[in-house]
Amino acid sequence: MAPAIDFKNIASEADLDFSSLDEKYSLELDTNFDNIAIVDNIPVIDESKEEKLGNVLRKIFKASGTIKENGIYMPKEEVNGKLTSKGFAFLEFETPEQVAAAIKNVNNYAMDKKHVLLVNKINDIEKYTSLEDKYVEPHFEEFQPKEHLLGHLKDPSGRDQYATLIKNMCTIEWNNKSNPPEKIESRPNWTESYVLWSPKGTYLTTVHRQGIALWGGPSWKQIVKFSHPGVSLIDYSPNENYVVTWSNQPIVAGTGATPNQPSPFGADEEGHHFCIWDIKTGLLLRTFPNLPANDDGPVRISWPAFKWSPSDKYFARIHPKQQISIYEAPSMSLLGKKSHKVDGVVDFSWAPATHSIKGKAFDEMMVYWTPEIGNQPARVSLLRVPDKEVLRNKTLFNVSDCYFHWHPLGELLAVRVNRHAKNKKSQFSNLEIFRVREKDIPVEVIELKDVAIQFSWEPTYHYRFVILTSSDPNPAPSASGAAPQPVKTTIHFYKRERAVNGSIGASKDVFRHLATFDKKTANTVLWSPRGRHLVFATLKTQSIFDIEFWDVELPAKYPADKKNSETSVHLVNTVEHYGLTQLEWDPSGRYVISSASVWQHGMEHGYTLWDMNGNQLIKKVIEDFRQILWRPRPKSLLDEKQKREIEKKLDTYSVEFDKEDYYSRNAASAALLKKRNQLYAEWNEFRSKVEAERQQNATESKANVSDSTLNEEIEEWVEEVVEETEEILE
Repeated sequence: MAPAIDFKNIASEADLDFSSLDEKYSLELDTNFDNIAIVDNIPVIDESKEEKLGNVLRKIFKASGTIKENGIYMPKEEVNGKLTSKGFAFLEFETPEQVAAAIKNVNNYAMDKKHVLLVNKINDIEKYTSLEDKYVEPHFEEFQPKEHLLGHLKDPSGRDQYATLIKNMCTIEWNNKSNPPEKIESRPNWTESYVLWSPKGTYLTTVHRQGIALWGGPSWKQIVKFSHPGVSLIDYSPNENYVVTWSNQPIVAGTGATPNQPSPFGADEEGHHFCIWDIKTGLLLRTFPNLPANDDGPVRISWPAFKWSPSDKYFARIHPKQQISIYEAPSMSLLGKKSHKVDGVVDFSWAPATHSIKGKAFDEMMVYWTPEIGNQPARVSLLRVPDKEVLRNKTLFNVSDCYFHWHPLGELLAVRVNRHAKNKKSQFSNLEIFRVREKDIPVEVIELKDVAIQFSWEPTYHYRFVILTSSDPNPAPSASGAAPQPVKTTIHFYKRERAVNGSIGASKDVFRHLATFDKKTANTVLWSPRGRHLVFATLKTQSIFDIEFWDVELPAKYPADKKNSETSVHLVNTVEHYGLTQLEWDPSGRYVISSASVWQHGMEHGYTLWDMNGNQLIKKVIEDFRQILWRPRPKSLLDEKQKREIEKKLDTYSVEFDKEDYYSRNAASAALLKKRNQLYAEWNEFRSKVEAERQQNATESKANVSDSTLNEEIEEWVEEVVEETEEILE
């Protein structure tokens, strides 16, 4: 017999603890409606046509994003016994960004004359329906003026700045000629890698493991930062609107977030390596992947990978042997929605200025070249942007390589063509000079006997250039195999001059050979930014570290070799900097800094400051010296004609310049001059303050004066000597 059950002692439901089950199986309510849009003014339909209208809505919103399955909900009400929609619907997209795109693309879209769609975020509906009826004046933060990012250009002495990196200490200083530099700012661990100036000198860029930071202004505070983990390469657009960063670490979605800012990287950026940022807003505009490696080899990065047009409107990237992809900024979209197909394309370069040909103005121009493929010869082509019209083709034969050298004013393009004989046993070069602003873009050819290893335009309207050639451009390695032995080079100077053909009265410009200097070891040439002066240097060798200072406008009587005594091109001075790794002119064209970095050389690190004639001003040997960079200046506001007028009047300014140089050479006089300038500035500031107070008091006094007082007549007694008698008393 079964035992009796005592129903009185059975626990009731109220006595049971379900908390563990509730916690395990509870559903979390999703209150995030950022990916939901509400669409008003859709047709009112009955239940039978709901699926058909849903398909129409999906088609309309397809370009903006993807509506989730069962993501369309149309509220209904019963009318005359039938369920009828209310004229609006909720659409659930995959991401909030798609909702924003739907509002931008479909809002005010006309399905027909009676149904113009209105699209809004559902959160906005709640936001505006919950507004208070009583107006409350919004609170605005007090305006804080920004610092002048180019205030250093107002320096009374017209000095330039430079940044140094010594171990972990980054310092910015004024150049004081032969006197000790004046420190502006110095911070330890300001950068974790290296520093870089922006093209116009507005920003100082520091590199960190998590990204880069831009600094500027008198206080050198942080202007903006960009999160890109593992960044190692940086490039600016010419007008400092955009900055490109590259990291060998693939981007991971969600990384780079900070407490105040979400991650700039989503699923679309996953695996990419390049980032393009808007400097003014700090926003990520687009990312790009690395190009695929050839023949399963390692990925090689040619920097800059993206080349900018001078206006910042376009940037382009080459896909070797296939095409050139040109993008528009700031939309980051592909120009014309397709790349410019060029079979075999090797390299390209933007013109540094805008042009006008045949009376038709256009924005930009680029040049590219293709090698010989089968029976097809090599070719150099000039391409107009944005319409991608080929303006000029030049066919070349037996080409080994091509290099592009635009004149800074954009009027001339020199193509340095390295060529080989038909048997490929000997090499030589020639220059193809394109006159891109003339009708039909004529080309002048200059033949060279040896291989050209360097070419450089003088960056002024004089249109001079220099070429370095060598009969053996491929030097043999040194005994240790660490660096090549220096090779013998020859220096050639050319200048554009006007030649007149008297028989027909026509005239044109031609390039005339000025001088040749052989038995040199120079492999690098740098013109002064102001022209006339230039330096030649021997870099990347272990035995020769010569620096030669030249002047191309000295009178013919200046001492020179007999071979070129009739020219104005002369060697002014030859110096040596052991371990030389870098050479750079300052923006004024008056000084040169040579340096030996611990990153590239093992001994005697430091830098030396020279004037344009090769006279040593300062020499510093510094342990663990890494980097020194002149701060660039913006482009001059003067045109070439105005610059020429100033050059003609330089003699009138020389007295004042000589006086400043005299004081600067004496430390005590320089200190006194600095003190006087400081007192003078304080006096001007005091005068301005007093004048402002005086004008304010005068205005207030005038307002309080009655009309009768304004008409008051004032009499003034003036004594005048009518006659004067002088008597001598005994």
